Amino acid sequence: MSRMEIGLPVERWGTPADPEAIRQAVEALRSRGFSAEVVEDRSEALARVRALIPDGARVMTGGTTQEQIGLKDLLTSGSLSWVNVKGEILSEKDPEKQMVLRRTGIFSQYFVGSVHAIAKTGELVAGSASGSQLAAYAYGAEKVILIVGAQKITESLEDGLRRLREYSTPLEDRRMKSVGYPGTVLSKILIMERQTRPSVHVIIVNEVLGF
Repeated sequence: MSRMEIGLPVERWGTPADPEAIRQAVEALRSRGFSAEVVEDRSEALARVRALIPDGARVMTGGTTQEQIGLKDLLTSGSLSWVNVKGEILSEKDPEKQMVLRRTGIFSQYFVGSVHAIAKTGELVAGSASGSQLAAYAYGAEKVILIVGAQKITESLEDGLRRLREYSTPLEDRRMKSVGYPGTVLSKILIMERQTRPSVHVIIVNEVLGF
């Protein structure tokens, strides 16, 4: 089922921003202390992630965007010396032990994920049902790398919150149901106004990625 078929406002929330809007977002992010860059496509985004993460690092991932650029496949291939924290979690079959690993995964050396909106004024907006990745973004991880499709750039913080509620969450709900889960709810929202801790690096990809 396409985004248009489910009646979501694709023209507003699902179309990549123009170059000027991307430039404004990058400048605003940098003015708030975030590091930010723009790449043309998902293969270039994956190359940048590889360049940013050193050998031997413990890497945790979250969300669908990192899968779309090929990071999940790279981590599971065993071709790099990174420690695949998500792989460690999923390989533990005892539910209680797995929950402990999920909690400690928040404090990984690197956390690669995404957000649901970047306002042209420089705020980052992310929502979640569990909040696990939000804890890593806000404080837990040593370094955070956010891979963000250019369709997620919005005019304002208010528009970013609307995008999360009206577009991203319904799409994620449908995705979850399509793979056999009950769906999702928006229970927690993180707004990052400026960078303090951890170090946050934003890679804006000039194509549609994620929700």
